[in-house]
Amino acid sequence: MTKQPLWFDEISMPVLLRHARTTYGSAMRTALTEAGYDDIPKNGLYVLGGLALQTRIHPLSKLIEDLKLSKQAAGQLVDTLVERGYLERDVDKQDRRKLTIGLTRRGQAAAKVQAAARAKVDAKLLARVGAKDIEHTHRTLAALIDIGHELGA
Repeated sequence: MTKQPLWFDEISMPVLLRHARTTYGSAMRTALTEAGYDDIPKNGLYVLGGLALQTRIHPLSKLIEDLKLSKQAAGQLVDTLVERGYLERDVDKQDRRKLTIGLTRRGQAAAKVQAAARAKVDAKLLARVGAKDIEHTHRTLAALIDIGHELGA
């Protein structure tokens, strides 16, 4: 008996990844809007979520590197998040030539809403495919990231 193809069998990995990422982004944006945080710019979710998962203070240079943005674009993003009350910016205590950024209380609250929305999607995914499939997906995505590093992406 031949296996019946599933709807996703003919779709390329990059397309699947884009749509999967959109699932998380949409859930987070909806939750943030409902909670009154509807003014977070593009790439702002990455900044807030990343800072919430790490230490409270993060070098601006690392942000630029992670987002693969120009210094100007990263600066504009940070400026917007500072103006809207999500981030605070300060001079690095070890190297006064560098700036650091950290979450304000508003930024921490928004990051909590964002994390809760991500957790809801994660719970639905776990219920749908199980822990073993999620573990395999993590491993596959990590391998893709490693390949990207090898290729200089």
